[in-house]
Amino acid sequence: MKTIASQRKIVVSADGSGLISQAGGLLLLETLRVTGLGRELSAQLERWRPSRAVHDPGKVIADLALTLALGGDCLADIAMLRAQPEVFGPIASDPTVSRLIDRLAADPVRALKAIRTARAAARQRAWTLAGPHAPGADGEPICLDIDATIVIAHSDKDQAAPIWKKTFGFHPMTVFADHGAGGGGEPLALLLRPGNAGSNTAADHIDATRLALAQLPKQQRRQVLIRTDSGGGTHEFLSWLSRPGRRLSYSIGFALTEQVQTAIQALPAHAWTPAYDADGRVRPGAWVAELTGMVTLEGWPKGMRLIVRKERPHPGAQLRFTDIDGHRFTCFVTNTKRGQLADLELRHRRRARCEDRIRGAKDTGLRNLPLHDFTQNQIWVETVALACELIAWMQMLALDGPARRYEPKRLRLRLFAVAARLARGGRRLRLRLAASWPWAGQLLAAITRLQALPAPT
Repeated sequence: MKTIASQRKIVVSADGSGLISQAGGLLLLETLRVTGLGRELSAQLERWRPSRAVHDPGKVIADLALTLALGGDCLADIAMLRAQPEVFGPIASDPTVSRLIDRLAADPVRALKAIRTARAAARQRAWTLAGPHAPGADGEPICLDIDATIVIAHSDKDQAAPIWKKTFGFHPMTVFADHGAGGGGEPLALLLRPGNAGSNTAADHIDATRLALAQLPKQQRRQVLIRTDSGGGTHEFLSWLSRPGRRLSYSIGFALTEQVQTAIQALPAHAWTPAYDADGRVRPGAWVAELTGMVTLEGWPKGMRLIVRKERPHPGAQLRFTDIDGHRFTCFVTNTKRGQLADLELRHRRRARCEDRIRGAKDTGLRNLPLHDFTQNQIWVETVALACELIAWMQMLALDGPARRYEPKRLRLRLFAVAARLARGGRRLRLRLAASWPWAGQLLAAITRLQALPAPT
């Protein structure tokens, strides 16, 4: 079959000069500057700097986070930055990076604490700069979404184990701060766990929540709504959340026990009110009701409300044994006293955005843990958190409209991967973006916004 279009032969040579790939990485560099994250990492990791060392450990970790944000998935991918020192500065060699990870992994408690302290300080700065776009700036609760995920290991790594889903690897617990419908989200805690860790382990939920709360600015630690699925619906975790003085709100999935099913069947028809869809409009075929007074909640925290959702299964959905009269039921508990049932149920259901945040983290280094020792992979996971935060803060500070919701893959294709020419003149470096790039104007506007922000003094 003959083709109409003519194909010209393209001659390739490796002799270009002054060219920069991944020029959009300047967005992340500027985010490092304005949030003070690079400086905080340097201060916190100074103790791990050997005498006469050339490279600052804080910058090495920041460079590794940049690598992951740009799409790298192993330590050696830092070579992508090393090839462009005019933009990214001096980059450590692969052996230097590897030795630093080993030194940090040899003292994991203090190393993780140091990195988390730097993250918390930079987060407070980022949220201050973001103003009305920051979580909780409008007085609404800051939603912290907790969920576990599976990271498959393809070799016998330290503490990798069989997982209940018949796979092999790790089972980290994640906590993300939701930026709402107009934005994305940022990780507050990525708690690495062995593969055989349970989905409903209360101690892990408590540890992850503590780490997440410590990442928030102090004045906002009581402006929090904890959301998770039924894995968090345990006596121990709910009792911990409800302790006097914590002042935490929660919205947590609850198991559909036999007692709950009996109460559902006893509900009169007038007890059900229409549920809302994602846009806050009435959803046909879905209803909500309250079961608090119809189920014995002895032993559970005081003030806990039990709410149930009923809906017709989607066409083609396979019915479960818990489905009653052809309807699917899900329950959750909350200590929120005010609000329409449909609003509370919609608020709880929006925790599903955590799945998007986890997918983004897996596209930013969490999909595969490249090191062998568990402590080494703990440092790697903390670096993944840094990379995800850089992306989230950059979007919050520099982008607007739909771009604030772009996932990492789309950001890389549209903004980070643009080519540019580096020009020198007047004692300045000038990055000339490809004029034909469709998103060059958007990238230029974002960089200009970041460069107009002051760095911390």
